[in-house]
Amino acid sequence: MSDVAIRVENLSKRYRIGPRERYKTLRESLTSAITSPLRRWRDRRPKTADGSLGPPSPVSRPSPDSHIWALKDVSFSVKHGEVLGIIGRNGAGKSTLLKILSRITKPTQGRAEIHGRVGSLLEVGTGFHPELTGRENIYLNGAILGMRKAEIDHKFDEMVAFAEVEKFIDTPVKHYSSGMYVRLAFAVAGHLESEILLVDEVLAVGDLAFQRKCLGKMGEAAQSGRTVLLVSHQLNQIRRLSSQCIWLSNGHIHGQGSTTEVTAAYELAISTIAAQKDEDQIPHALNRPAQFLRWEITTPQGSAPNVLSTFGPFTVRFLVSLSRSLDNGHHGIALWNTTGQLMWAWAVNDLRLNPGDHDLIYQFPGLPLQPGAYHWQVSLYADGALLDNWFCSPELIIDTQTHGHPRDEWCGVLNFPINFRTQPQE
Repeated sequence: MSDVAIRVENLSKRYRIGPRERYKTLRESLTSAITSPLRRWRDRRPKTADGSLGPPSPVSRPSPDSHIWALKDVSFSVKHGEVLGIIGRNGAGKSTLLKILSRITKPTQGRAEIHGRVGSLLEVGTGFHPELTGRENIYLNGAILGMRKAEIDHKFDEMVAFAEVEKFIDTPVKHYSSGMYVRLAFAVAGHLESEILLVDEVLAVGDLAFQRKCLGKMGEAAQSGRTVLLVSHQLNQIRRLSSQCIWLSNGHIHGQGSTTEVTAAYELAISTIAAQKDEDQIPHALNRPAQFLRWEITTPQGSAPNVLSTFGPFTVRFLVSLSRSLDNGHHGIALWNTTGQLMWAWAVNDLRLNPGDHDLIYQFPGLPLQPGAYHWQVSLYADGALLDNWFCSPELIIDTQTHGHPRDEWCGVLNFPINFRTQPQE
């Protein structure tokens, strides 16, 4: 048996854009079917100056601009038990991809092979009827999602407890608050017993307390060996749950690989200081008296010289080349996040260096920042005159386990493991 749960090959989906045609009645459809051959023939015969019919005109074809490719030549594979994160801006094709894999939408081109029972959490609450009670909607929605009645019976109490609507389970859901509605909807969808789970932004429902419960439920699915495809704009959720990630942009795969590297590249791309980051692509000017050439993490050695995967001590080295001696030098270093917020800075004065190449070495006891992309900035001055200022490339990638709040907006910038316990007062 193959270890591949999902294999997608050159998957494409094209939609027609523009105004839709009005739906016809049965009488109009029958009349049109009878008269359309003659009408099409007459419409294609333009009239001449004397009023007679001329030769047939060519059939008009829809403009290429009236179609849009929501997905174009997307290919990837997911192994059994793997969690794949899918990120991208609105309209990138994420939801379209999951709808095709859920067999809701038919692809225009390409193919997708799925090996295993699929459960989809695409639109929480789809299938809920406002006039039915919570109990009735559990059975209705569970059946829509593919659950058998015996399976719903077995998990009914667990669903109700998870949604925290025990007192209102026999009340029509039209009287529920929006929070109660989404809690019950997620409780049903989240208890699907499937080998493959497709999740589209459903972890954004409810309040913060229920957000943590949803995140825990998805974590259980991932740890139980189920294959999960997770679409979310909450990048910390993607980092927590997935090891591999795909970045979709305009229907194409823009990036694919480890979650840390792909999300870091995505954060840089949407950063508000993207113009400042463009300086990384500009080569240093030649014939400078001083020039920073490269940087790297020397210890411990990770998957790449710019990736930090430990909370413990590490050493960073910056290589600078001098064409003349430096007597009254000033060296500064700073670390920025992708939104331009200063994380840390330090400076040294009265620096003396001979001509040639020099390593500027920093030993850190640790760097407890949230996983993601950061940028070093190093500078060198002589008697107050700037010799070189470099926003280091590549960016620093912090690839450590997240120990913060499950919501991005509450994570802050610090990230470190803590011990928590409760103790009754004497």
